[in-house]
Amino acid sequence: MSAHTRPLVMGVVNVTPDSFSDGGMFLDADRAISHGRLLASEGADYLDVGGESTRPGAKPVSEPEELRRVLPVIEQLVDEGAPPISIDTMKSRVARTALEAGALVVNDVSAFRLDPEMASVVAEAGVDCCLMHMLGEPRTMQEDPRYDDVVSEVKAFLEERLAFALSQGIAEDSVWLDPGIGFGKTVDHNLELLRRLDEIAAIGRPLVIGTSRKSFLGKITGRDVGERLAGTIATNVLAYEKGARIFRVHDVAPIVDALEVAAATVRGKWTTSASTRT
Repeated sequence: MSAHTRPLVMGVVNVTPDSFSDGGMFLDADRAISHGRLLASEGADYLDVGGESTRPGAKPVSEPEELRRVLPVIEQLVDEGAPPISIDTMKSRVARTALEAGALVVNDVSAFRLDPEMASVVAEAGVDCCLMHMLGEPRTMQEDPRYDDVVSEVKAFLEERLAFALSQGIAEDSVWLDPGIGFGKTVDHNLELLRRLDEIAAIGRPLVIGTSRKSFLGKITGRDVGERLAGTIATNVLAYEKGARIFRVHDVAPIVDALEVAAATVRGKWTTSASTRT
């Protein structure tokens, strides 16, 4: 995928019992499929399907259980002609099976560090991938995270993981990068990343941002997890202006509208939503 000027929205489909914002709501495959349909109807450009929570303190999920959760959802959504499916996983076998079922993107929050076979799975399939910065692992990432300069360190990490992906035969145009807002970062770290996001966008790959409903928004506003839409919109619009182009969110319709207005303002021109969504 080449760099984008129009923002792209990735709708979250958590097929998990313990995700921080909607854990258990879509664990049933039929409910997850219905939710995917809803997000697609609201304008999602991608559906990010995951079967293992990556919230702080989350416990690992076995490979068979993760596959049991996500595979029926991916198969049905692909069969119905849903937007491109991203598989949110750190396991190469889950990724390979999801790709065989029709997924077109691998979203690996470990950036190919936890499963040595993941890079070769992506390279062989010739699909897009998202590499994210995370300090440690989900279970421990929020235990006193420290950086000398969070932006410089995250940028260096992403540059190194991009170089690794290319060394494994993955095309540069297939790599997206994610600074990992909330993944081993304090509120101040997250805000510094958003404030200086253009420094990371300068790497030159499509930049993914995931602030949706996250705890740092609650710490700033005092809002519970279901009341953080305004904060999510603010951070996504700011991130777009700083160079982010792909936005992973739970609330697709209002984010689509906010980003279309932001994009029209930044570009200095606009087209009807009907034409921008085709």
